[in-house]
Amino acid sequence: MKKIVVFTGAGISAESGIKTFRDADGLWEGYDIMKVASPLGWERNQKLVLEFYNLRRKQLIEVQPNKAHKALVKLEKSFNVEIITQNIDDLHERAGSSHVTHLHGELLKARSTFNEDLVMDWKKDINPGDFCEYHSQLRPHVVWFGEPVPMFEKAATITETADILIIIGTSMQVYPAAGLREFAPPAIPVYFIDPKPNISESENLKIITEKAVKGVPQLVDKLIASNGSTT
Repeated sequence: MKKIVVFTGAGISAESGIKTFRDADGLWEGYDIMKVASPLGWERNQKLVLEFYNLRRKQLIEVQPNKAHKALVKLEKSFNVEIITQNIDDLHERAGSSHVTHLHGELLKARSTFNEDLVMDWKKDINPGDFCEYHSQLRPHVVWFGEPVPMFEKAATITETADILIIIGTSMQVYPAAGLREFAPPAIPVYFIDPKPNISESENLKIITEKAVKGVPQLVDKLIASNGSTT
């Protein structure tokens, strides 16, 4: 069975109603991103950071997976599919995808500020005074700007095993995540699905200039019908 590695970004989640921060004004729903998604922002104002992610968490619980998420689940019936996502939501899992690696953490989890390996499921608000067993404040289990990406090595290893690579809804400009494509075997088929692609087609790179909810189901049906053949 051929292995398909899928790399997803904010574009796939945006179509479920989750807002992205890569707007022209540099704000994420009115927040300065560096004040709510960086170690310095946390150091200066924990209450503001927790408030920001509490709002994001409430929003996530209200939205649902879309046609693109569900199409990737369908793909599992014919291929060995592994998803690597930059997104911190759980929409891939809720849709039914079996193998999902989160590069930038998970919004529905919290972790200790004393021991970063102490991670727990967390669907309610995180408030000042919510402590781990070591009496240290809990924080969102997300990778902030300027922090290491601990899942990158695992994601790179997964990408090295791909027979086909699909990239969905990402600018491929956020590093180190954007460098994952370089770990894919040379000359394997690569599909890039985005309404505003910032790269050009090549012999093995095909661009589908569509939003995820339209482009992903189209590609999934094509791959299933052809058993992964690009001819």
